[in-house]
Amino acid sequence: MTALIVLCVYLSILLGLGLFAKTFFRGTAKDYFVASHSIGPFLLLMSVFGTTMTAFALVGSTGEAYRNGIGTYGKMASWSGLIHSAVFFFVGIRLWAMGKKYGYVTQVQYFRDRFDSNFIGYLLFPILVGLVIPYLLVGILGAGGVIASITADPDVAWLETGVPRWLTGLVICAIVLSYIFFGGLRAAAWANTFQTLVFMITGVVTVWLISSKLGGPAAATQAVLDNADHAHKLSRENIPPWQFFSYLFIPLSVGMFPHIFQHWLTAAKASTFKLAIVAHPICIMIVWVPCVMLGVWATSALGADGQLLVPVDHPKNSELAIMVAKLTTPLLSGILAAGILAAIMSSLDSQFFCLGTMFTNDMVLHNKPVGKYTEKQKVALARGFIVAVVAVTYMLSLLEPRQVFKMGVWCFSGFSALFPLVVAALYWKRVTLAGAIACIVSTAIFWLVLFVKSGFGKSYLLLTELKIMPAAILFLFSTIILVVVSLCTRPPSEEKIRKFFP
Repeated sequence: MTALIVLCVYLSILLGLGLFAKTFFRGTAKDYFVASHSIGPFLLLMSVFGTTMTAFALVGSTGEAYRNGIGTYGKMASWSGLIHSAVFFFVGIRLWAMGKKYGYVTQVQYFRDRFDSNFIGYLLFPILVGLVIPYLLVGILGAGGVIASITADPDVAWLETGVPRWLTGLVICAIVLSYIFFGGLRAAAWANTFQTLVFMITGVVTVWLISSKLGGPAAATQAVLDNADHAHKLSRENIPPWQFFSYLFIPLSVGMFPHIFQHWLTAAKASTFKLAIVAHPICIMIVWVPCVMLGVWATSALGADGQLLVPVDHPKNSELAIMVAKLTTPLLSGILAAGILAAIMSSLDSQFFCLGTMFTNDMVLHNKPVGKYTEKQKVALARGFIVAVVAVTYMLSLLEPRQVFKMGVWCFSGFSALFPLVVAALYWKRVTLAGAIACIVSTAIFWLVLFVKSGFGKSYLLLTELKIMPAAILFLFSTIILVVVSLCTRPPSEEKIRKFFP
């Protein structure tokens, strides 16, 4: 009950902050969608970083480290720290400049103009929505597993197994919907900043408190070394070299996330990106190191009764929550749970919001006469679609749960396969509309085939002997298709090249 009360207080503060941002809303569609390009360096860093750190990073990384060891940090966090910053520099700043110059609000608007095609927008929109929804599910599933474990109380009848997962999902969807509904992207950026600070601080506090209960980091690590069944998890032994290197393709997905594109457009000027580029890897380290270490320690941590703290048959996505619940006080459990929830919700708001923005600008307003819709009507359209997406995502979250890490890998793999498209659009004059369409269509078909063969996210390794990640296969396949088809078709007009390569 104590942990539950703390969570309710935290969610109330978050809701109040998000709604307070509404007082700065200027009533225009531009302000609602991109905060009038007014976000500074610190808010940009916090909002972009917070948006990329989902349940995949906290709940998923702990669970993956529990199963496969400390190499989880190398294959995801190390690659992400380096590649995300490179993408911000080589892709983010250019897209921001294009967006500010030509008034883009979404990715689809950029690609439509770049390839001078309405069709590519109608093709890309449903694919982006289809890839974002699994990303949303990662957050809701992660939140449900964490809160159920932390709030479980055998002395309270209705909390015997914790807050039901369906109720957790419903509450966080409702709260996120409330503040982005009224405050737009500014509210999302403010809420992301608050939540990012919360989960970074609580992450460090969590590992310190739990390691002290286990006798300190050295003792907790030694317990793993002394356990013959799990000692190998302090090495990269469980991760074959090809699998490790193929993980580098997954962080490329950040270049095609529609919600990250929208956050980039909020920057006040190009120099605003400096802090995000430099500090992003450091922020990743602060979050991932505690989560990965806790996952490794959980394999061998024993309670006062000599039994494993994390039972072998524990529920999916609950490793971190079990460690927190069993090794801290109820008050601290609530605070740390709030931090975990902060990381999850800091992604949900931006993802929900970007879908409403794309629907309004790319489906409804596109090709409509200027002035047909008032500013209020544009905002109302976005709000209506956001409500619909939240409802659909919540209903899907009630189906059979999947392991958060695996669902995240599949979602990122789809976006990674589309990354060659944005790079070619920004840097290759010879890329053609036919090449772009071939890249999108082949990616969608190939991804869907592999996803179905994986049991809809139950597994993710391909080429059993080499164990290469699907992101690498999809990326190379889409790149070849894009290049070959572009070279075999008529190059774009000189006028179009001059517009985007002045």
